[in-house]
Formats: sequence, C-alpha cells, structure tokens
Amino acid sequence: MSTTSLTGSTGVTDRLGRVGSSTSCRLCGARELHSVLDLGASPPCELFLTEAQLDEPEPTYPLHLRVCAQCLLAQLPPLIKPEETFTEYAYFSSFSTSWVEHARRFVESATRRLGLGPDSFVVEVASNDGYLLQHVVAAGIRCLGIEPSVNVGEAARAKGVPTVTEFLGPETAGRIRAQHGVANLVVANNVYAHIPDVLGFTQGLRELVADDGWVSIEVQHLLTLIQHTQYDTIYHEHFQYYTVASAQRALAAGGLDLVDVELVPTHGGSIRLWARPFGTGSTPTAAVAEVLAAERAAGLHDVDGYAQFSKAVQRSRWELLAFLIEAAEQGKTVVGYGAPGKGNTLLNYCGIRPDLVRYTVDRNPYKHGRFTPGTRIPILPVEQIAEDRPDYVLVLPWNLREELTAQLSYVGDWGGRLVFPVPTLEIVEVGR
Repeated sequence: MSTTSLTGSTGVTDRLGRVGSSTSCRLCGARELHSVLDLGASPPCELFLTEAQLDEPEPTYPLHLRVCAQCLLAQLPPLIKPEETFTEYAYFSSFSTSWVEHARRFVESATRRLGLGPDSFVVEVASNDGYLLQHVVAAGIRCLGIEPSVNVGEAARAKGVPTVTEFLGPETAGRIRAQHGVANLVVANNVYAHIPDVLGFTQGLRELVADDGWVSIEVQHLLTLIQHTQYDTIYHEHFQYYTVASAQRALAAGGLDLVDVELVPTHGGSIRLWARPFGTGSTPTAAVAEVLAAERAAGLHDVDGYAQFSKAVQRSRWELLAFLIEAAEQGKTVVGYGAPGKGNTLLNYCGIRPDLVRYTVDRNPYKHGRFTPGTRIPILPVEQIAEDRPDYVLVLPWNLREELTAQLSYVGDWGGRLVFPVPTLEIVEVGR
C-alpha cells in the first residue's frame, strides 16, 4: 500500500472558495495517510445536470480514499464544501418505502428502549424530508429536525415536522439548545460520513443531548464496504468511512462514550452506534467487543488490511463492462433503475455512457429531465421501462434489492432481467 506524504495546513481554500486537499488526518492530525482506493476524478454525485447545462463545463474532483496510519480513519480530502451540495439537495428519503419503514421500526424500538413519552424531546440531525421524525410526531413526542437543505426541509415542514435549516456545529447546537432545551435522544442517520469537521459535528451532538441522554448514529460499516466491494458508496459527499474502532475514537474526541453497537442491513451493511455523554458511567456492551474483534480479524485495525481492496474493485469494474459491451454487441437494450449518488460513482468509474446504458429512471420527479453528472445519461420517469420493455435493467441502488426486485417484477413479463452490479455481477430473472 502506498503512502501519501502531505505537508502544509489543513483545509486550504482556493481562489474559488473551495476547500483544498487535506494535508493531515481530520480526526487526529497525523500526516501519514495511506492510499486505499483511487477512483480517478468525477463530478459531485448529486449535482444532476439540466439540458441547458450539457454544453457547459462540468467540474470534477479527485476521488481518492486514504486511511490514517494512526487513528485508522478512512477519509477523502475535503475538496467540496457541504454548502455546495446540501443547500439544495436532490435526495428525498421518503421515496424509498423500505427506508421509511426502517425509520418507523427504529422509532418504535428507541421509544421502548429509552422510555420516551410526551415529556421527551427528540432531535434528528440531517432530518431530510421528515421520513423519520414523522413517526415521532405520530407518537406524540416533541421533536425537531435540523436539515441544511432548504428544499428538503420545506418538504418536512409540509408534513408537520418542525424543522430548522442549519448545518450542525457547536454554535448552532448551542442556539438550538437554548431555544428548545436538551434532547433525550439525538438521531444522526447517514450523516456522520457527510461532514468534514468531525470534531465540531460531534461536539454539536454532545451539546444537543442531555447529560443523561442518548445519541444514535447510523453509518455505513467500512468492514462490509471492503468485504463486499461496495466501492460505489465512495463519493465526495462522504468525507470519511468508519469502522467501530475509528467511530469510537471520533465520538470520544467530542465528549461521547460508545456504549452499544448494532449491525443493520441498510446501505449494504451499516452500524448503529449508541453513545452517551462522558460521565454517565455506562459500560460498553459485549456487542462492541464482538464487532471490534471482527474488524481486527479482517485486518482493518492495521493499514495493511486495506491493501487488496483496489484489486477487488478493478475486477468488479471489468466484470460489469464486459457484460455491457457484450450486451451492446448482441443488440440488447440495457437501461438503468435509480439515480442514486452511489450509482454515479459506479457510472463514472466504469466509464459508462448512453451507448451502454440508454437511460435510467427514478421515482423522484426532481430528477426527471435531468442527466447524470459526468456520464450524461438521461433520467426519465419509472413508467418508461414498461413502455420500452428493455432486455436488462441495471439496478443502481442495489442496496434496496428486496424492495426493487418486488417493484420491478413486471420486467419478467417480456423476459427482461435485472442486473445487480455489486458486490459481484448478478443477472436475475423476475416475475416468471
């Protein structure tokens, strides 16, 4: 594994106001960062293009994952400010029915686990369109969403979910605490990877939660990402990727003790971290030790354990391209399903254009009539698949396999098949 020697100050800002390449680990400050996977350069994964933008220049940024030799935090350089992506955002959580159901089950279990009731207060950071807090509202529990994207926050408020438009940091958390009081539970699902200031964000979580309260964080598990070649979940919105070991260090840096961990299936394999403020006297559960042991056995508590990931990703790319080229040579039609951020990493890294995947579809009307960043593949309504009856449907949000296999069962009516590209290429017959 190669080592990148970096010098200079962290977070240099260029003349355009963008944050430049990191020169040291953003968590511990160490300057020895080892290369894990270099995916070349690609545009921000959620900046979908309008037709008018097709003739305009499109910026791309390096997509190079490295791991710190000291604290083992896997990270991307903070080349893009969160404000560039999240002020107006294309992702609405509620368009995934399975994700909404996952949130509902979480609210029910957390309510039981923590004894939440009418006198409790729940805060969710990066609350999106109210997909989770709508269940808290329905349970009669006071809550507040903190969502930086203006358009997505408006959708949450339209559902009756109280939401403020803010990026979380210690100062923001202090203002919210002063206005609304401390929270019994702070939820941060699929956001802990999205913030370049790990320390400031974690301190913000600590500021929001009561001294005897709880913080629950869901984030993709680096162990499953590497074991299952899930390279497409590496994109510029994700500034870091966590093992339980590195997450434990990050939480402690902000004043939180890791108390429990759950393995959950979302996003191809995630960890749900339960943390409490320093001083509660909580002892980590056996589950924490068990997951740490699994990570250690996989070699992820040492930089050498990351060395083979790049070769596995290359093989996955070759496999997918060989299939698409053969399908094109045989005159078969391939279209995509979904336009998720992970799909755009895959499309750009593999160099897939409309000659190999004619178009993709998405349930989110915001994306209709737009084009995927970099690869410029048209995004159409879902109904286009039934109209065109393609031979193959490439499922880009493969992490929703069960949900989408059921939704797309009609593809089998004309003999069409689904293609899942990760972790290994799999062609599936459905509905027959």
